[in-house]
Amino acid sequence: MAKHIFVTGGVVSSLGKGLTSASIGMLLEHRGLRVRLQKFDPYINVDPGTMSPYQHGEVYVLDDGAETDLDLGHYERFTNAPLSRDCNFTTGKIYLSVIEKERRGDYLGRTVQVIPHVTDEIKKAVSCLAGADVDVVITEIGGTVGDIEGLPFLEAIRQYALDVGKTNCLYIHLTLIPYLKAAGEAKTKPTQHSVGQLRQIGIQPDILICRTERGMTKEMAEKIALFCNVETRAVIEERDKEFSIYEVPVSLVENKLDELIVEKLGLKAQPLNIADWHSMIHRLRNPASEITIAVVGKYIRHNDAYKSIYESLDHAGIAANTRVIIRKIEGEDIESEGTERQLDGVDGVLVPGGFGYRGIPGKIAAIRYARENAIPFFGICLGLQCAVIEFANNVLGLEDANTTEIDKNCRHPVVCLLNEQYSITDKGGTMRLGSYPCQLANGSLSQKMYGAELVHERHRHRYEFNNQFRQEFEKKGMRFSGTSPDGNLVEIVEIPSHPWFLAVQCHPEFKSKPTKAHPLFLGFIEAGKARHEKNRSPNLRNW
Repeated sequence: MAKHIFVTGGVVSSLGKGLTSASIGMLLEHRGLRVRLQKFDPYINVDPGTMSPYQHGEVYVLDDGAETDLDLGHYERFTNAPLSRDCNFTTGKIYLSVIEKERRGDYLGRTVQVIPHVTDEIKKAVSCLAGADVDVVITEIGGTVGDIEGLPFLEAIRQYALDVGKTNCLYIHLTLIPYLKAAGEAKTKPTQHSVGQLRQIGIQPDILICRTERGMTKEMAEKIALFCNVETRAVIEERDKEFSIYEVPVSLVENKLDELIVEKLGLKAQPLNIADWHSMIHRLRNPASEITIAVVGKYIRHNDAYKSIYESLDHAGIAANTRVIIRKIEGEDIESEGTERQLDGVDGVLVPGGFGYRGIPGKIAAIRYARENAIPFFGICLGLQCAVIEFANNVLGLEDANTTEIDKNCRHPVVCLLNEQYSITDKGGTMRLGSYPCQLANGSLSQKMYGAELVHERHRHRYEFNNQFRQEFEKKGMRFSGTSPDGNLVEIVEIPSHPWFLAVQCHPEFKSKPTKAHPLFLGFIEAGKARHEKNRSPNLRNW
């Protein structure tokens, strides 16, 4: 029988339950255990696909097309656990399933209630990952203990221990130890109250992980243990990591969390060996060089809107032994202040995805600057579409070229709606989503980067390059180096005459790990590194 770990959070939100869950999964995998991870989100949206990046951060897309919470990105970056749509459930998704059953008559005339029907549906979601090939299922409960919308999930995981036996379940509560500068001391009372709320629900935490700015004293740990009814050794300190999130697992190991979990769940595990992780952190801390990459987007002011982009750049920097300084630039700032002021001194320009008109002129201006000044350029999703529009305007001379997303009546619609999208009216879960194959052209930059002829990448878009213009683009020097296997959909464009100019319709940032950088990001960083080195040499004009 698979064992279960339930991770809850208290005191405040944004404590890092996702990172902690991912770190636990990584440590258990490194002890030879087969792990699955999932996230429960209390909001009523069926999925985060229709939510603004300013509210929720990025939407993380899985191979099966599920639009999920960004914490699933942490799960994939830290572990090798396979993820599917069964790894992210929201209140909306749970209630939708219950209501559909009620409409079909599955409840045979019974009154449908939160208990047992909603909680049964949540427990079913937990158990769907507990297959014969799984040793441990880690389930993260979103939100904060005390939130009214989270109560059905907490009640369900309370019941779950009764269903499968308490010896098969472990409750980990992540909480905050705030430091009051005026008083000159850390306070444990919020943690006591948070655990008290959990215990009122019927859940006694087995392990407390305490986020803190400063180290906990032995006396603090003993006090927390006494008032929260846990062992002192089960009060785990998790200090804030100013350098990198990838240090979190190492910190947990230092506090013997992995040993405690293995012991309490009675797991048959191998000795821990995280030499690869230590090696990765060493490279991250000791780079041989440094470059600056401009990320020109439209959701820059929200740190999590391009979370996977930033992480993938760091991963490539680790692999290239280079520290990547990210210059975050709003497209609108380029429109108001100009490209030279915003992009001066950068070693590469990356334009990520997005929706709507705002910021697009700035993105297009940044792409033109990179193309005309031989600066490595990497476009992703909308970044490809902006690159196509820029090329049409300034190389082909099609001044009215645009995407029909912005101007349905433009004279030269070089980007248009996918054919299958014309009949779709609903917004949620209706884009081109999930993993699709891409055929790479022989001798292309993309084939060189991947080292393969056929690759699979994840997608999230409604618009595509308009094939009516393909010949015009090719005559002027743009190469369509990646397409769907039937050749109908353009997936990758390049400019062979440029040192490194590549744009993709997919989202490669979703398949990058700190221990295995994505090849396109690595190639981009290597190109930026080469440019930086040449700019330092007296032969700059030869670039």
